Amino acid sequence: MLLLVLLLPACWAVEVRRPRGVSLTNHHFYDESKPFTCLDGSITIPFDQVNDDYCDCKDGSDEPGTAACPNGSFHCTNTGYKPLYISSRWVNDGVCDCCDGTDEYNSGIVCENTCREKGRKERETLQQMAEVTREGFRLKKILIEDWKKAREEKQQKLTELQTGKKSLEDQVEMLRTVKEEAEKPEKEAKDQHQKLWEEQQAASKAQREQELAASAFQELDDNMDGVVSVAELQTHPELDTDGDGVLSEGEAQGMASRDSCSRLCTVRTCSSVPLSTTSLLGPSVPPRPLPLRAWPSPPSRVSPVGTPVPPLVMGSSSHRPVLPPSGACTALILAQAWPWQSARPPPPPPPPRGGGGGGPPSGETRRAFLPAAQEARNKFEEAERSLRDMEEAIRNLEQEISFDFGPSGEFAYLYKQCYELTTNEYVYRLCLFKHVSQQLKLGGHLTLRSTWGSWAGSEHDRFSSMKYEQGTGCWQGPNCSTTV
Repeated sequence: MLLLVLLLPACWAVEVRRPRGVSLTNHHFYDESKPFTCLDGSITIPFDQVNDDYCDCKDGSDEPGTAACPNGSFHCTNTGYKPLYISSRWVNDGVCDCCDGTDEYNSGIVCENTCREKGRKERETLQQMAEVTREGFRLKKILIEDWKKAREEKQQKLTELQTGKKSLEDQVEMLRTVKEEAEKPEKEAKDQHQKLWEEQQAASKAQREQELAASAFQELDDNMDGVVSVAELQTHPELDTDGDGVLSEGEAQGMASRDSCSRLCTVRTCSSVPLSTTSLLGPSVPPRPLPLRAWPSPPSRVSPVGTPVPPLVMGSSSHRPVLPPSGACTALILAQAWPWQSARPPPPPPPPRGGGGGGPPSGETRRAFLPAAQEARNKFEEAERSLRDMEEAIRNLEQEISFDFGPSGEFAYLYKQCYELTTNEYVYRLCLFKHVSQQLKLGGHLTLRSTWGSWAGSEHDRFSSMKYEQGTGCWQGPNCSTTV
């Protein structure tokens, strides 16, 4: 045992004889008993010219231990650390390039052998890297198992949702039929309510027109005798039709005719005019639109409305054609032409019976007709919402299951995880497998730079980078894209 211990240092000191600067892998090219042939095969020289500080070979292989050949290489053995090749130009240059100091054998520089210390640190670093690698493989295995389990659960849930979707679709169609049947009586009630409202509106409109005509008649009937003569019409130049500012007798007579009435009444109808004459003063004057002039308001009079009106009679000036007080066309024209009418709007129509105001029945009023119809609608809408939510869940599951999360799904845990990077001007946000966005740091418009495209690594490392595409269009350029 003692002999073995004594022999160990001797064993460590044994090394293969070879020229300085030659590696163990090349020592067989340098046999002292034979001429040396340059490694590029260019020439053969006597072996004593190897390391003679003169460059004979073009590749510098005859001077591995000197600086004679600028393209030569010096091998550092660096026992206890990593072997190293350095340029022959660095041999004996006064700088310790090899950790064992063998490159400075003739420069006068004493180099400390640091190979063992470097080897120790290197081994510690490699050991730490090995531990990190082992931990990484352990975590990778856990992530792969988690994704396998999660994918199976998602696939099972997807199958359940797809099965439930068919049942829910049938339920939605059944509730749609129930809703439509329940809405039929409601629609009948609604239509009836609408018809009643329209009738009341028409009656109210007719009443307002009758009151308006009576009021205008009172303004025309200057002597309040219950009839309007041509002379009384001529006291109202605002009714002039030819634009000369004067209502002539012919214009007044034409205004009193039924044909003129039908032409002049452009807004309100004359169907209720009770004229009993069959022919008035001949052809009427073609009407022109009445200019809205700021005529002075005539004095207010009160005269009974609905007084029996004698028929219009042709004859002397005392029997000029007259207008009936109720529904008279000329009265309506006057009411439309005089500006004082806009200052005294007609009273609003009374609200329809059973309604909630002066308009058609609102949604709340319609729903109040038949609670059963509203209940059927609520059930149908709730089922329809449930179906939409289920379809959205199915789409999300199908998308997630179809994603390429790596060779074994080890990147699935990154799905939808978001990270931010803040610079001096912008805030970048990355949501993995979703999108990349950019926003001004001080607020402003959010720009969607790009959305998930595919893995974009090299052929041998495809999962080393991601490509996000189809982003916001660049100014006068293509759509933005991002590589992560």
